[in-house]
Amino acid sequence: MVSAAEQLAANLNFSALAKAEELKKRIWFTLGALLVYRLGTYIPLPGIDPSAWEQIFRTQAGGILGMFNMFAGGGINRMAIFALNIMPYISASIIIQLMTTVSPTLEALKKEGEAGRKTINQYTRYLTVFLAVFQAYGIAVGLEGAGNVVTEPGMFFRISTVITLTGGTMFLMWLGEQITSRGIGNGISLIILAGIVAELPSAIAGTLELGRQGALSTGLILLVLVMAVVVIAFIVFMERAQRRLLIQYPKRQVGNRMFEGQSSHLPLKLNTSGVIPPIFASSLLLLPATVANFNAGSGPEWLTTITTELSHGRPLFLILYIALIVFFAFFYTAIVFNPTETAENLKKHGGFIPGIRPGERTAEYIDYVLTLITVVGAAYLAIVCLIPEILISYAAVPFYFGGTSLLIVVSVTMDTVAQVQGYLLAHQYEGLIKRSKLKGRRR
Repeated sequence: MVSAAEQLAANLNFSALAKAEELKKRIWFTLGALLVYRLGTYIPLPGIDPSAWEQIFRTQAGGILGMFNMFAGGGINRMAIFALNIMPYISASIIIQLMTTVSPTLEALKKEGEAGRKTINQYTRYLTVFLAVFQAYGIAVGLEGAGNVVTEPGMFFRISTVITLTGGTMFLMWLGEQITSRGIGNGISLIILAGIVAELPSAIAGTLELGRQGALSTGLILLVLVMAVVVIAFIVFMERAQRRLLIQYPKRQVGNRMFEGQSSHLPLKLNTSGVIPPIFASSLLLLPATVANFNAGSGPEWLTTITTELSHGRPLFLILYIALIVFFAFFYTAIVFNPTETAENLKKHGGFIPGIRPGERTAEYIDYVLTLITVVGAAYLAIVCLIPEILISYAAVPFYFGGTSLLIVVSVTMDTVAQVQGYLLAHQYEGLIKRSKLKGRRR
């Protein structure tokens, strides 16, 4: 039989969206907030020559600055007030998560519930400010040493740059929180999504222009389009894939009443680590190239050799890229999911996995299953990230959407659509309840 929730989900349409006033307000608020973000990526830093910086940036487009420029929606290319984007906040969140596993104080706060989470969020904000100040000062010094980019170098320029870029990051962090609470979807993720998608039209236009000039054949362009659709479908399938462990709860007696035993499932995502492994792997591999480009002609010979071997498409780059993705997939999964803690919570509530003894044996079994599915998840991440690299290197395709950006776009879109469907379901449930009450009164 089809459940009531499935029937409602099947009936979701534009007419239901038109009647959901609260959802429409949230969607309009989200679009307005993202428009403010996009406007900020076109306001340049005071005291710099945008044309001089753009010429220098072209030499860095293949390095780590090019990757972060994609996440910032072109903000680094234009050296805008939102050039740092939301990346310091993401870095701070990851660092706090790592510290939670080794710090007893943070681990205790995590277990305190809502109050503990608020305190951890506050620590994350403080760390975001520190990282933003550090990165902004590095950008200011780098701009001063990049030629004629800065019109009046000096301490005043450095201070103003630090204040502007740090303020831009903190504003985006606040804007993301407002989208999460008053809009639709996760605000931080939507800001990154907007930055990536905003540069897509120019990338498509550039690819079509290459096809018009004959640099790319029509068959190759069509092949890339078909492959992009296939990869997106593959990402959707793998991101929704789960390994469900059957959890059984025994019979229990409350007063004089006996309740039958119940069963549920413990869902384990195939890709528990999300997009963190590709981001970390790309950042580490692109860092030597960025340093070498900033020190062109004056760096040591060994750095030049490493940079050459780690360029896009080289065998060493591809091997290390896959190895780092696999490593961070296991590393981050071990951080965000604790089998021992999960087994203890199941034991505390009387749940058990059939055929597995509660407690330590359950933790070992969950860890074993999690390891197996993480192998598949890491292989999936490696495949998705490797296909664009091969196309760029061996087919000369200007493939704007790399594996990391595709993962972000698809996963954020899926989460946002799921939230929209949740609001529509709630709205239709409220309508059914109101109609049933009216019928009851008439009777």
